Amino acid sequence: MKPILRIAAAVLALASLPALAEKADKDKPVNIEADRVSVDDVKKVQVFEGNVQLVKGTLVIRAERIVVTQDDDGYQRGVATGTASTPPRFRQKREGQDDYIEGEAERIEHDAKGERTEFFNRAWVKSGLDEVRGQFISYDARSERYFVTSGPNGTRAQPGSGERVRAVIQPRNKDAAGAPGAAAPGASLKPAPAIANPRQENTQ
Repeated sequence: MKPILRIAAAVLALASLPALAEKADKDKPVNIEADRVSVDDVKKVQVFEGNVQLVKGTLVIRAERIVVTQDDDGYQRGVATGTASTPPRFRQKREGQDDYIEGEAERIEHDAKGERTEFFNRAWVKSGLDEVRGQFISYDARSERYFVTSGPNGTRAQPGSGERVRAVIQPRNKDAAGAPGAAAPGASLKPAPAIANPRQENTQ
């Protein structure tokens, strides 16, 4: 395989972010721009640095740095990072809809084997008209579930920190489907049971 084709194949780990995205994207070529590219065939690591832009169909990922590693079974893991002022971002059209899935965080990791995407620090994901914010967001593409916490790496923020999970979830009115102004159907955010309100717990 030619080096440029090998590199393009490697970054496909980041080209399969949240489900319900445009299905046709998986058959589109990957186009990458960066200021620097390094490849280590022995360790199976590809590093793209400097104003990196990855485009695959309707999917666009922008970051200061994207690192892709591959395990012995051929599964890939991609890590996109940026700076405080320019965090990595992604945007992709939703299947059958005229809107997009988009989000950002200080670090975005995608595990192709587990079909899981994780957003670390100042994380934000919007799907259609729904959106959620937290310090950590994990998305499982197999179960289509989001897990969001107010603290880093899946923890709850310390009391008094002011950090809270914030979500906007639009109503799903089947009778109003297709009516003017109706919320678009599709990927609703499904917080995991662990995200309980401590005030509600104390009143039970």
